[in-house]
Amino acid sequence: MRCPFCHNPDSRVIDSREADEGATTRRRRSCPKCGRRFTTVEEAVLAVVKRNGVSEPFNRSKVVAGVRRACQGRPVDEDQLKLLAQQVEDTIRASGAAEVPSNEVGLAILGPLRELDEVAYLRFASVYRSFTSVADFEREIAELKARESASPPAGPAPRDPVPSGG
Repeated sequence: MRCPFCHNPDSRVIDSREADEGATTRRRRSCPKCGRRFTTVEEAVLAVVKRNGVSEPFNRSKVVAGVRRACQGRPVDEDQLKLLAQQVEDTIRASGAAEVPSNEVGLAILGPLRELDEVAYLRFASVYRSFTSVADFEREIAELKARESASPPAGPAPRDPVPSGG
């Protein structure tokens, strides 16, 4: 690593620590020529391979922008969008691949978006999966309803009525 002060091409690592839950590594370095110390931060680059074959770094703001369009007019705030983008990045990084196809990013968006807002999910899925007819929407809505009926109800379980002493 080149020294930022004297531009010596060599430096010595004094200390290394993980940061951001292991996503980055901070290294404290010393320059043998000028004796000054500096810190570097290393982060693994996650690349997205687009349909045309071009590779570009993963960009959370692109995820937020795409999902924001689907959430237009829905009760979803900016913090929820940022959290969804973080979940998507975490899911993709967990795969362990340095490069992922763009369609996997779309798939990683669908799950958290379904939990966040079903209408926004349908909007996003209709574009992502190229819905061409009302039947495509009906099939997706039927799937959402099936998931809803299969999952336990939210909140406390209903109680049996208390018998009156009568």
